[in-house]
Amino acid sequence: MLLPTIADSLAGRMETLTLLPLSQSEIEKQPGNWIDRLFAGQIPMLSTAVIGSALLDRVLRGGYPEVISRDNPKRRTAWANQYIDALIQRDVQDIANIDKLSQLPRFLRALANTAGQMSNYTQLGGNVGLDSKTAARYVGILEQVYLLKRIDVWAKNRLNRVVKTPKLQFLDSGLLAAQLNLTAEEIQLDRTRFGSLLETFVYSELLKLASHAETDCKLMYYRDADQYEVDIVIEHPNGQIIGVEVKAAATVQERDLRGLKKLANLAAQDFKMGVILYDGDETLPLGNSFWVMPVSSLWSHV
Repeated sequence: MLLPTIADSLAGRMETLTLLPLSQSEIEKQPGNWIDRLFAGQIPMLSTAVIGSALLDRVLRGGYPEVISRDNPKRRTAWANQYIDALIQRDVQDIANIDKLSQLPRFLRALANTAGQMSNYTQLGGNVGLDSKTAARYVGILEQVYLLKRIDVWAKNRLNRVVKTPKLQFLDSGLLAAQLNLTAEEIQLDRTRFGSLLETFVYSELLKLASHAETDCKLMYYRDADQYEVDIVIEHPNGQIIGVEVKAAATVQERDLRGLKKLANLAAQDFKMGVILYDGDETLPLGNSFWVMPVSSLWSHV
C-alpha cells in the first residue's frame, strides 16, 4: 500500500500483507504444506494426479478468482487483458508519472516472452525503443503492481546473490498465457511452448506456499558459468535447500538431474532434497535425495 499523502510513515503501527492470487491448495481447500513437509523429510503420495489436459487447464486459468469463475477461454483471456490494461492506465500512473506509457504494454509482452530467463534490460528495452535505465525502472514498477518478480540467484557466497543477474518470473500463469496469446489448442500442437508457462505456474504456487509456511523460506534459482541450472531453489532459514526442476513432459530422463546434482555437490550438507515436478502421475525416488513427483503434489494433502 502506498500512502503518498500521509506525512506519518506509520512505521511500527501497521502491517502490510501481500495478497497473491489463489493457490491451487486454496481452490481445492487443502492445507498447502508441501514445503514444510519436504523439509521435514515427508514425501507426498498421490492417489490421483492431475495430468495432461486437466493440468494444462489449471495452468491457463492461473489463480485470479475472476478467471477461475469463467468457463469460456475467450472470456478468461479478455478479463486478463482488461485487468493488465487497467493496471497500466490507472495504477502505474498512481505509482509513478512515467514517460512513454504507450510503450509499456509492448515492453510487458517482451518480458512475457522471456519469462523464467535472466533479464537483459538493455536488449529488451532496445526492442521497444527504451534505454536500459528506463527498462529497469519499468520492471520495478511492474513489480510494484504485482505482475512479475525478480528472482535472485542462489550461491554459497551471499555477496554473489546480490551482484549476479536475477531472472524475471510472472506471478500468475493465466496472465502470462494471455500476454503470450497461448491457448490449449496451440500448446497441444506445439508442446514446447508449455515449458516456461508451467514453470511460471509452479513458481507462483511455491511463492504462495512459502508465504504461509511455518518458516520464512526464500525462493531463488541456480545457474553457473557451465550452464548448469535449477529452476527454483527453496532455502530454509537454517541454510538447507530444496532444488526444484520443472518438466512439461510425462517422462523423466537421467539428464534431467544434471542441474540438481551439481547443486547438491555445491551445497553439500545443506542440500535437503532435489525434486523434478513433471506432467506424470507417479512419485518415484531417483537415487539418494532425488525424487520425481507430479506437479499436482503441490496441493496434495495425503
